[in-house]
Amino acid sequence: MAIPLRKPNEIDKLRIANIAVAKTLNYLKTTVKAGMTLKQVDEMGEKFLRDLGARPSFKGLYGFPAAICTSLNEVIIHGIPTDVVLKEGDILGIDIGSEIDGWYGDSAITMPIGKISKEDEALIACAKDSLYYAIDVIKEGMRFKELSKLIEDFITSRGYQPLVRFCGHGIGKKPHEEPEIPNYLENGNAKSGPKIKNGMVFCIEPMICQKDRTPVILENGWDVVSKDGLRGSHYEHTVAVINGTAVILSNFEN
Repeated sequence: MAIPLRKPNEIDKLRIANIAVAKTLNYLKTTVKAGMTLKQVDEMGEKFLRDLGARPSFKGLYGFPAAICTSLNEVIIHGIPTDVVLKEGDILGIDIGSEIDGWYGDSAITMPIGKISKEDEALIACAKDSLYYAIDVIKEGMRFKELSKLIEDFITSRGYQPLVRFCGHGIGKKPHEEPEIPNYLENGNAKSGPKIKNGMVFCIEPMICQKDRTPVILENGWDVVSKDGLRGSHYEHTVAVINGTAVILSNFEN
């Protein structure tokens, strides 16, 4: 399947959907505290997102039961909100999708709950830093596999591992489109596969494991943890390739 090339007015529409996600993430980042339940986080985020005129696109997507993925501590991605209460020292991944006028947004952060350990600070920093590193190195004409290899090398240089079998993705009129963008080199040669072109819009989302990159899906069918059972982290932005470089759409000026 061909990777869509978006016109400037289409990128503007995608930016609107992504700004709603960015504002919701910022609201939750400044509001979520110890003592709240994961369901409360989901409810707060859904209300805020809807008040911005956006539909929470994750709700019902592939059967997902909530508006927001709340991935707590060992859960790296796709965490289902529950009655579990947040406590000081936890780390919480929040992943949000939106839809406005048929166009989609998607972004994620991992945030500390109160004061966290230096080890968890470094774990979160790896996800965030590898995301911004990837965005900085994207250039028109490079191959997606080259980008995947650069992300993998960055993560492993910090002493961590990228989660496998889950990946970044294209986004547009659907929440998930071509291409798939793993955070590691899959199937050999980095100089093969499709090239990055102006007008492409996609999500980069490093998912960080501590020792073992093998995923395990928990009994609820959604929560993804590492086989090592240790805490993980996740960051994500939607970017558009404009004038040869990546521009973040899931961001806004305070």
